[in-house]
Amino acid sequence: MKNKFKEIPGSIIVPTGFLASGVFCDIKKLGTGKGSNKGAKRDLALIVSETPATVAGMFTTNQVCAAPVKVCVERMKKGVAQVVVINSGNANACTGKQGMADAREMVAFTEKALGLSAGRALVGSTGRIGVTMPMDNVRAGIVEAVIELGYSAVHADRAAEAIMTSDSRPKQIAIEFLLGGKKVRIGGICKGAGMIQPGMSATGARPAALPHGGLHATMLAFITTDAAVGAKVLQAALNEAVAHSFNRITVDGDMSTNDTVLVLANGLAGNKKFKVQSSEFKVFQSALNHVCLELAKKIVRDGEGVHRVVTVRVNGAKTIQDADAAARAVANSALVKTSWHGGDPNWGRIIDAIGYSSAKVVEEKIDIGYAALGSKKILWSLKRGQPTKATFKELCAAVAPKEFELHINLNLGQANAVMYAADLTEEYVDFNKGDVTDASSLGG
Repeated sequence: MKNKFKEIPGSIIVPTGFLASGVFCDIKKLGTGKGSNKGAKRDLALIVSETPATVAGMFTTNQVCAAPVKVCVERMKKGVAQVVVINSGNANACTGKQGMADAREMVAFTEKALGLSAGRALVGSTGRIGVTMPMDNVRAGIVEAVIELGYSAVHADRAAEAIMTSDSRPKQIAIEFLLGGKKVRIGGICKGAGMIQPGMSATGARPAALPHGGLHATMLAFITTDAAVGAKVLQAALNEAVAHSFNRITVDGDMSTNDTVLVLANGLAGNKKFKVQSSEFKVFQSALNHVCLELAKKIVRDGEGVHRVVTVRVNGAKTIQDADAAARAVANSALVKTSWHGGDPNWGRIIDAIGYSSAKVVEEKIDIGYAALGSKKILWSLKRGQPTKATFKELCAAVAPKEFELHINLNLGQANAVMYAADLTEEYVDFNKGDVTDASSLGG
């Protein structure tokens, strides 16, 4: 199904009836770790709908789960929200009863500051684990953020900056399309650069639904739309969109305690609500898929120390689970990722990772090859488990670009999977190792 999505600036404030703001309230304390070296970077954001909105969410399936995630999961049952308050610089994870109390105070204080009914606020946090929230700073930030709310692209930019931690740049998108004869918009912001291999579910419970999910930094994404969508329909659409985007990326193979995706749909576009499997649903699903995948790819491209991004495509697996397992084993192999960084087309490391994965494989049937992004022309380095006549020079040229595709065919069935992965660089190690004698060098 071909859809026309027009990309426009403004991200989360582009859909009708949404406001945003981002302020600095020194949540992390300047000079106390990675992210603080950016100076007085905004660290608290608000995203507000003028009217109550339908809400859907996806959350980390990490068994060590941050307080804001728990609060959101509790509140999602109502299916309605109007504001999201997000902070960077502190994950509010592994903070016990105090952490839960602080997360609940953040939503209650935000509701009071905006004059909203109880239960209308959601919360997201990202940053260092195991540190209690500086609530005096948070409360002051919420008050200022309410005052600073606005409808302009600048306000969206400030919110996008405020949710960043080790990110080198903000990540935003907005599209416009027709739905049921009405002009509808979807906008989104996200953050994430390290501790990235999300495996989210609607309740945070394991397992994240296969075929798509696996089991400071963090990945957070906040999406707004003026489409009229029922809560169950919106959740179904988000499940599918996340399955093909955020749950398909990896930078370092680590799942965060705080991974969250939230969508608010306020219905101000005036379209009629639709059911799952309707033609309108298919259009909306395609649009949401586009937004989520573009945001997810921005996370991988901005991964900590990343030089190359590789799309790993596994075909011909016996089952979807096998395809997923093989793709993740390759995408997360330290040896494979370092060879990508060095521009080394080392198929030996790739077939080794495939072999130790839980996927059913037969050595004599495995094909491995490289292609340019979106190209159908594949340069095979391995066919049926044996090297091809492709020269080393040709293979090096195939993996030299900043982005390329790795094709793996197990030749055992019809199942397939894809992962969007990053290389592993010296910069990643330098960024994350820290120096215990220098607090400003320690990350999340």
